[in-house]
Parts: sequence; structure tokens; C-alpha cells
Amino acid sequence: MAALFGARVRRLRTAAGLTQAELGARTHVVSTRITQIERASGAKPTLELARALDAALGADDLLVELWPYVYREAFPDWSRKFMEYSERAVAIREYAAHVVPGLLQTEGYARALLKVGRTLGSEEQLEERVAVRMGRQKRLGVPDRPELWVVLDEAVLRRPVGGKPVIHEQLERLLGTRADPFVTVQVLPFDQGEHEVMGGSLTVLTLPDGSEVAYTEGAHYGQLIEDPGEVRRFALTYDRLRAAALPPLMSLDMIRSVREDTHHGANVPSRSERRRVAQEQLQQSGGRQLRGSGGRIPRRRARP
Repeated sequence: MAALFGARVRRLRTAAGLTQAELGARTHVVSTRITQIERASGAKPTLELARALDAALGADDLLVELWPYVYREAFPDWSRKFMEYSERAVAIREYAAHVVPGLLQTEGYARALLKVGRTLGSEEQLEERVAVRMGRQKRLGVPDRPELWVVLDEAVLRRPVGGKPVIHEQLERLLGTRADPFVTVQVLPFDQGEHEVMGGSLTVLTLPDGSEVAYTEGAHYGQLIEDPGEVRRFALTYDRLRAAALPPLMSLDMIRSVREDTHHGANVPSRSERRRVAQEQLQQSGGRQLRGSGGRIPRRRARP
């Protein structure tokens, strides 16, 4: 894809009658950077540079649309293969243990998640990652869109990723799926107890020919499963999770309830406030001050 991107840049530059140095000047990079892009050598172009090249060459967003595929080449082979399967899938079944799946994330929620981690090098890189994630959601707006079925662990709803305004908007986004006949959301509540995918997430993809692949993911790893026997086992696991989850309408009611709690600001008292209240309660009951609360603990007098 980097070679294809470079070939397009070279063709557009030649058609525009520009030298590499002239194109570099228009996009605020040195001419050797243009050479690297056209030869698909060196660092891959950033999203910002793809936009600048598009504008300078009048490419009508052609290069920006190609850029995510160039960006994807930085991922491991198994991850790229899963992305390719996802783009062809006619049905996506996903269990999310920790965060809202990327296809349903708001931009604010995605940005808050992508800020976390040691691999982020700059603000520009963050915006690139956000753009790629949001770009994948376009798949849900095309005529041959896949059917999406998502089971969310209750923890996903209650973790305030990005703070109250961000999670409130995200919960609104989930509630909005009720009007979408291609999207079904269920919640797996805490009181269902243990299950087979605790600590990780699971996705099962159905491809146009009826075959299936599965993908499991933890905090620092991912695994693509293509063996039909293994995939059937994971598909059965997903069906068990779906059966244990709340029905769709009850799930939306639960999401709505969590959103209202978030909106009204059910604040957890600060440590100092909790200590103050506890101290008052102890004093009212004739107790002693808490250790470390700023006062001495009086000694109990011996009875005469």
C-alpha cells in the first residue's frame, strides 16, 4: 500500500508539472521526503502530510482515503489480517469486557482511550489514530453494511473513560443504536458471575462465503483463530454470553439508568470528606477521633 500511495503521488505530481522540490515546498517538507514517499522507503507519510499532498495536488481526498491502508502496514500481520476480515464481514459478533468497541465509539471516547499507553509519540500521532478509528465506522453507513451484535460487560458502562461529559456522550451513542436495525446491543450484568471470556474480549466474524473466524484480545496481546473447529468453539462461547446477557430492551434500560446517574453526577465523596463524616458519626456516638484526623486519641480512664 505504501508503494501504491507513492506511485499515486508521483503520477499526480508529474501531471501537475511539479518537481519533488516544488511539491516539498508546497507541503512544507524537504524534497528528500517526497522522494522517500514516492519510492515507499523511509518513514510512512503522516495523515497531516497526506492531507497536504491532497491539497497541493488537487487529488480530491484520494490520498487521504488511501492513507489508512498505508498506516495499517505498521501493525503485526495477524492484526492486519483481522482488519481485512472485518472489512469483508457480513456479520460481526463482539463481546467487550473493558471498553466500547471501536465501531460504536464516539470521537471523544476514542481519543481518551488512545491517549493511554507508551506507544504514543505525539499529538499528531494521536489524531492519526483517532482518524483511522473513526474512518472504520463508515462501514456502518454503506448499503452492504454488516450486521453488528455487541455484548457489553457492565464494567464498560460504569468506567468513566474520558470523564463524565465523554462517557455521557458515549452512553447516548449506545442508546441511539435502538433506531438502527443492523445493530443490537446487550449488557452482561455483574450478577451473572464468572464466564469463559473473563479478562479479555472476543469477536466472531462471518464472511460472505459463510465461513467464520474468531479473534480474542487482552490488554497486551491479540490472537486470530482461523481453524474451523476452534472457531466453532469460540462461536459457542459467544452464544452462551449472549444468552446470559440482558435482552436488548432491558439492556438499553440499564444503559439509560447508568447515563442518568452520570448526568446527575453521583459523586463519590473525597477522602477528606469521608473522614469528616466518619469523625462526626463517631463523635455523635460517643466514639474517639479517627487516628490521623488531626487530634489526639484520649486514653480511656480506668474505672475506680
